[in-house]
This record gives sequence, structure tokens and C-alpha cells, in this order.
Amino acid sequence: MKLLYRLMIAFFTVIITLMTVLSLAFINVTNETMYRNTWNQLKTYSDSLVQDAIRYDTVGHTFKGFENQALLSNAALLSNQHVHFAIFDMTQRQTFASNGFAPQISKNDWKKLKKGKTIYLRLTRPQINNQKAHQSAMTEVIRPYFYHKKMIAVVSIATFVSVVEENMHQLKINLAIAFLIATLAALLISYLLARSITKKIDQLRTATRQVAKGNYHVKVPVNGKDEVDDLARSFNQMTTALRESDQEIRRQEERRRKFLADAAHEMRTPLTTINGLLEGLRYDAIPKEDWNHSIELMQNDTQRLIRLVNDNLDYEKIRTNQISMDRKLFDCSAVLTNLKEQLNKRAAEKEDRIQLDVPAGLLVYADYDRFVQIMFNVIQNAIQFTSNGLIKISARRVERGCKFKISDNGIGMTNDQVKNIWERFYKADQSRSNQYGESGLGLPIVHELVNLHGGKVTVESKPKKGTTFTIFLPDPQHAPHRNSQN
Repeated sequence: MKLLYRLMIAFFTVIITLMTVLSLAFINVTNETMYRNTWNQLKTYSDSLVQDAIRYDTVGHTFKGFENQALLSNAALLSNQHVHFAIFDMTQRQTFASNGFAPQISKNDWKKLKKGKTIYLRLTRPQINNQKAHQSAMTEVIRPYFYHKKMIAVVSIATFVSVVEENMHQLKINLAIAFLIATLAALLISYLLARSITKKIDQLRTATRQVAKGNYHVKVPVNGKDEVDDLARSFNQMTTALRESDQEIRRQEERRRKFLADAAHEMRTPLTTINGLLEGLRYDAIPKEDWNHSIELMQNDTQRLIRLVNDNLDYEKIRTNQISMDRKLFDCSAVLTNLKEQLNKRAAEKEDRIQLDVPAGLLVYADYDRFVQIMFNVIQNAIQFTSNGLIKISARRVERGCKFKISDNGIGMTNDQVKNIWERFYKADQSRSNQYGESGLGLPIVHELVNLHGGKVTVESKPKKGTTFTIFLPDPQHAPHRNSQN
């Protein structure tokens, strides 16, 4: 059975059960109310006829009895309203009866009457006109009357139950009609309630099928705050996460393809050179006096391939936080001075000049080897893209750490190039020859290493104006306390 019908049955059952209980309770309360109203009316009739017919001795203040004519008049009047009564004296003798009305009062009831209690009988069958009123039951009120604290009479007054039941019958008819209308309304309400739930579930089911087909852009509308809406919100969060994951997978796949293409491109040139030289040596195509130079070229390209592999391995280890760092305070001025001396030869080949502006004894908190690697890669990058220019290296103590600046007046970069320089194998100037074994991994490694130190690296550059790298490394109290293990 479909969920729609199950929900309809559930809602309909609950509504009908509630309506049935309320109807039965209403009938019971109404029935009780009608009997109480009838009894109150009978009490009023009883009090009225006693007041009309009772006679007292005003001198002796004694009860003289009831005037028969007044009783007969009341009997005729009440008979038209299907009300009959009988009067009893203190000796439990019936002294008057309308239409031969002859009720029976038990000894137990007499005891209650003498205590001043009024007795209400819902169903009784007294004699009327000396015949058993078997065809019509009556409801009866037996009421005592006192004069100077002495019971002087008891009046039993009754009317036919059919008079009460006529009103109840009409009420039940009206209630049955209302119940039928309410049942149809309950059926419609059950359908609407069930449909409101199943509609949301249908939307979820349709959306789930779309997700199964790979459409992660599907959204389920959320308009309320019930459990199904909570499920819809969770579903939307799931599709968002799946969409982001799919986009990340696509980006990673694109990066993987690009990496393979770039790596193949980087390796193709040295491998082609090595292969050509080997073939030349094998077939004596290279003069003997050029053999040493050929071997030197092959060694250079082999070292370039080794550097390419090592840089890739380093980058992956750094990116996946699989390296160990031994951070400590040391004098960075000495390190930068040594780097300047090492790179002066390369700078001279490009007719560049390196200028160092670092206070003596400036302490930096970093891993020594990784700090050297960071500075070497940035300075080498500046030399590579600067010809007949100046490379300035400066360092200063700033709030919470040390700041380093490496600037050049080389070819510079556009804004788009600046955004991509941290990508693996990206080269701002693709037309440049790879004179120093540049693999396109130097700056990405710098970026990852600075991040591992809890620092920050930024770049400012303008085409044909030059580039400035700014590196911030925090002090021990502000650096993240983490060490990565191999």
C-alpha cells in the first residue's frame, strides 16, 4: 500500500476516533443535561401546585391540608403536558392522584425523604388509571415538603421518558448528519495532510534519482520546520557537499592531468638531449674532441631530472604535512650572507647584482634547512627573471616576528600570473629557457613551507617593473606548535 493511503488511513482513523469519542461524550452530557432540566421543571411544577393547593390555619399556624379543587385544576393543566403527580401524607397514604397516577415509594426512599432529600428516578413504570404503563416509561421526582420543620406531604411528579427522548432523538439525527459531514471533511483533510507529506517525499525521491544520475545541482524546496523539512535541509546540504566534492575531484583530476603533462614536458627536453647525445656517441656522429662536452651536457640534464624528481617528492611531502621540522632561533643574517655568496655567480651570469640589507644578529624562529630552502628558491627566482638588474634582500624585526623582502626590477608579472604562481609547474614566463634546472616547483614549495611555519608570503608585481616577495615568520610564542613526522 502506498504511503499516501497509509497516512490517509492513519489520519482518518485518528480524526474519526476523536469525533466518535466527542460525539458519545456529547450525547451522554446532553442526555444527562436534558434529564436534569426535566427534573428541575418537574420540581418547579411540584412547588407551584403545592403552593396553589396547600391550606394553613393562620391562627394556630397548623397545616390544614390541600384544596381539592386547586389540585384538580393543576392535574388537568399538567395532564395536557403529559405530567402526572400524586400526593402522600405523613402516614405514607396517597391522598391525591392525577389520572390515577399511583407511584410506589420504598421504605428506603421514605427515610431519605424524611431527611429532606429529593429523589430523582430516571426510569420508572408507575400505574396510571389503574393500569400498568408498560408501554411508556417515566422519569420521576419525589419531593418532601415541610412546615415548621415537620414533613407535611410528599409529592411524586413524573413525565414520560418519551418526551425527553424525542428531543434526544432529534439531537441524534442532527448529530448523525453533522458526523457524516465531518466524516467527509475528515476524509478530505486526511488526504490533504497525507498529500502534503508525500509531496515532499516525492520531491526528495525525484531529487535522489537526479543525484544518482550525477546531477548534484538539484535542490529540494524547504518551506516548514517539520521532520520532513529537516530531512530536505539535510538532503540539500548533502547535495552541496557532493557538488563541492565533485568539483574538487574534477579539479584534482585536472591538476593530475596537468601535472602529468607538465612533468612529461619538463622531462622530455633533457631526455631528448641525453638520447641524442648517446646516439651521437654510439654511431661516432660526435667528434672525439667533443666527447667531454657531450658527457658534461648529459650530466647536467641528468642532474636536472634528479632535481625535478626530488622537487616533486619534496612538494608532496610538504603539501601532505609529512616532513619533520626542528624550529629554533638562529641568526638569519649569517644565513642570508652565505646565500648571497653562493648565488653571486649565477647573478653575475645575468649581469645582476645582489644587495643585502639585514641587521647583524637578527634572530628568526624557523627550521634552519627549510629557511635556507625558502630563501634560496625566492632569490633564485628573482635572478632568473631579472637581467642586468638589482636584487634587494632585506630583513627586519616586526611585531610578533620577522619580515623578509626580496625585490627585483625584472620582467614582473600581471595580476593573473601572480594568482597562479603557487601552482605546481606554473611558469610566469613560458618563453624563458630553463637555464638553472627550474622545475616550476620552487615557489609552490616556498608557499607550503611558509604555511607550515605559521607564516605568510605575499607577492606584489607589475609588468616590466619588477616583483617583491614579502615573507613573514612568527616568533616562538606566536608560531603554531606542531611538528610533522616522516
